Amino acid sequence: QVQLVESGGGLVQPGGSLRLSCVASGMILWFDRMGWYRQAPGKQRELVGTITRGGILIYADSVRGRFTISRDNAKNTVVLQMNSLQPEDTAVYYCYADTGPSWGKGTLVTVSS
Repeated sequence: QVQLVESGGGLVQPGGSLRLSCVASGMILWFDRMGWYRQAPGKQRELVGTITRGGILIYADSVRGRFTISRDNAKNTVVLQMNSLQPEDTAVYYCYADTGPSWGKGTLVTVSS
């Protein structure tokens, strides 16, 4: 089992930035890919982006160039830096690890003026 705990969500104006963090604990040696998914109201959960232990990145087209994922393997953390946020980025953001897979409980990001 892998436990994932997110932090950093909140309310931001369009064009603003937010930084989400996720800390992993438990059977952390068993997973390779970590990252983020999101689920907007009334929509299915969708990929935001992921990163492997070796640093290989995947981003959704909708966030590429605005969002950046980084990872600290020594601290078992993954960070999502979100810039140029738009109202359509409003969603619950979930941390993900590929063992299980495993999910955090989610953190709400609201982009509104």
